[in-house]
Amino acid sequence: MAETDFAQFDTKTPTDRTVMHVLYGLHTVAWASMGTLAVIALIVNYIKRADENDAVYVSHHNYMIATFWWTVLWLVVTSPLYLLFILPGAIAHTIVLLWYLYRCIRGWLRFTDGRTPF
Repeated sequence: MAETDFAQFDTKTPTDRTVMHVLYGLHTVAWASMGTLAVIALIVNYIKRADENDAVYVSHHNYMIATFWWTVLWLVVTSPLYLLFILPGAIAHTIVLLWYLYRCIRGWLRFTDGRTPF
């Protein structure tokens, strides 16, 4: 197995860490803004990921991006449940919301520990 040359990676500054914490924070409280903050965070995730060369940071950007798009998919897929009655749709969307919050908090905690989200 090949050794990783860590000298080729730039050292991360406190500003880089702050940006990641802000992005996780925006994703986590996005439910309060009906998703607007998540869209803003998603755009920043795409921009920052393109400039990133640290594998841990790239994996966290990918994790947040994937979490957003899977959440959108499941919200769209479960939306027809509202046609049956409000309760099944509300239950499904609550489950999706809880899953989204779980992924955001789990990723944020793993980032704080300096680990990849997986």
